[in-house]
Amino acid sequence: MPRGAGRPPAAARQAGGAAPPPRPAAELPLSHPAFLAAAVVAAGCVLLSVSFKLSDTDMWQHIAVGREIWRLHAVPTQQIWTWPTYGAPAVTPSWAFRALIWPIWAAAGVTGLFAWRWLTTLAAFALLWATARRMGARGLTSLVVLVVCSLVYRIRSEIRPETLVAVLFALELWILETRRAGGPDRTRWLAAIGWVWANVHISFPLGLVLLALHDAGGALRAWSGARRPRGRAASRAAARGTPTPAVTGGTAPPLRRDALTALATVALWFVNPSGWRAVAQPFEYFLVWRHESIFKTVLELGPVDWRENWTNGLPLLVVGWPLLILWRARRRTFDGFEALLAATLFGLALPTQRFTGFLALGAAPYVARDLEAYLRARRWPSWTSPAPARALLAVVACVASGLAEWSRPEMTPGVGLRLDYIPLRACDFMSAHGLRGHGYNDYWLGGYLLWRFWPQRDRLPFMDIHQTGTREDRWFAAALPIAPSVWARFDRRHAFDYALLSRNRVDGDFSQDALDADTSFALVFMDDAASLYVRRSGPFAGVADSFAYRVIPAGPTGVRRLMKALEADKALRAVAGAELERSIQASDFNGVAHLHLAHLRTLEGRYDESRAESQAALAHDGFAAYAWERLAANELSEGRPRAALAALAHEGRSPVLREVRARLRFEALAELRELGTRRAELAAALRQDPARRDLADSLAAVERRLAP
Repeated sequence: MPRGAGRPPAAARQAGGAAPPPRPAAELPLSHPAFLAAAVVAAGCVLLSVSFKLSDTDMWQHIAVGREIWRLHAVPTQQIWTWPTYGAPAVTPSWAFRALIWPIWAAAGVTGLFAWRWLTTLAAFALLWATARRMGARGLTSLVVLVVCSLVYRIRSEIRPETLVAVLFALELWILETRRAGGPDRTRWLAAIGWVWANVHISFPLGLVLLALHDAGGALRAWSGARRPRGRAASRAAARGTPTPAVTGGTAPPLRRDALTALATVALWFVNPSGWRAVAQPFEYFLVWRHESIFKTVLELGPVDWRENWTNGLPLLVVGWPLLILWRARRRTFDGFEALLAATLFGLALPTQRFTGFLALGAAPYVARDLEAYLRARRWPSWTSPAPARALLAVVACVASGLAEWSRPEMTPGVGLRLDYIPLRACDFMSAHGLRGHGYNDYWLGGYLLWRFWPQRDRLPFMDIHQTGTREDRWFAAALPIAPSVWARFDRRHAFDYALLSRNRVDGDFSQDALDADTSFALVFMDDAASLYVRRSGPFAGVADSFAYRVIPAGPTGVRRLMKALEADKALRAVAGAELERSIQASDFNGVAHLHLAHLRTLEGRYDESRAESQAALAHDGFAAYAWERLAANELSEGRPRAALAALAHEGRSPVLREVRARLRFEALAELRELGTRRAELAAALRQDPARRDLADSLAAVERRLAP
């Protein structure tokens, strides 16, 4: 953080010519109360960033596989998780992480999962802080940088193998920078870290990349001559207390020892339950799998969605880190490893947002060092010199940087699970009515199916969270959402007994429309999380006959057609209303059904009931598609434009509704202007004739309509 602005020594002024900026005040020791207070606040902010409800559906497969590893006392090397390829040789990914997470869940449930989340995050960021301090960032600035980086990291902090990898990644950076700063050489630890990493996550080659980049950065520095600043640049650096290039760059890396470490690391990669198959996976993904269409549907494998990362500091990191690297180069304190690391992490994270967590972790110690050096070179007011003032600035910066991100409605702080993302009630229905056989499911629901039903062979998922299956099956699963016509061929290929589809879908996904249109299947259950279809003929004909929805579809195209038909068909409204009421009773995750019922009540002119249904939908999901728009339309129908604008002020989740929101806002503003004109006219008339009761009543009615 900024240091006090004292008058520089005369010798420093003479050596440098013009008076340089003031030298920073002495560093605060770690034991200083002000430093401790700021560190505690920063740690609290980091923990707050990763303390939102868990919603990642992959978590259930991690826990389920860990449970079976402990039950079998072995790591499966055959495909036992999905039914189409059951028994084939296969790798069990991330087996070590899963074996760790199961006992934690079994012993402490959700609390245990959050404890794991908190401890791994604190461990990773503590190591990054230690790394920054090794490189000279011993001020309070590093605390602020760590908090900002934790905001970027938070979206990757669900219960995933990456939470453990974050610790390994930070530990390797600490080892490398400790050695470079002239501290103990713990390079031999890297082979053990690489072995653990290979059994935890498919990203394990990145550990070897870090070592190679570190050596390349050292070689680059040696090649450039490792020159110190000279002349006036040297005087300015001395006056500012800036580390010299020798301190920044450290000693040349022991290339021979690192080569042996790399060979040992690669050898240890093969010490895993699946041998060479596990080692081949990341390379197979990069060369083959990532080109398949199904992997292009995985959102986290796509480029960074800036709408989801606008408030977490990622744009600041993307712009600020390169600028700091250039600033160091201009001052002839260029760090080759930092530049190579930044180029690598940006090259990974921007096209594939799964790596944004690594970008946040990798940037933290270097941005902390660079930003602190930059701030040291600035002139600051004298009131920032006392330790309490600097600590207070750090605390304010830590808290202020996270306010926007912590207030995101879909990631508000809290401890618990978001159950509206998993097919909980649909699986209850399957259990209650004995549904089993060869089913189709969206792959991100496969983990929960395993959690609920494994080892029942007749209830295994069609595809799990790893998109396990043949190349043809992966093609069909990827094509179905955008080309519903492939469903008939897909069904002929496998003769599905049932289909379980997610209702948490992106715009343009028409999988449910394909099932709605297939007369050989009946929709028997739906809520906010999932829709369940069964074949009308065969063993579940009775279930289909008893529970089939006759008029309410699950797919977006069918819903739009139904809503249009309800405008003219009053008899259809009664049937649709009854089925929507039944859907609401069947599950406590029923915001979508409430929203459709709100539309139906609006058509019937029952605006109070429509408003209540919209509010019920928002109680389940504050971003329920079209709920705020429905409320705004209700308010306009009742002549309350200001209340309509208040509803439209809430953020809409679906870009498809932008046109609807724009139209409603235009209508509300137009009516608001008319009411404002009418109020002014009535008020003027009432001032001229105060005894007119009718004018007073009319004015009061207009005021009520203008009320928020």
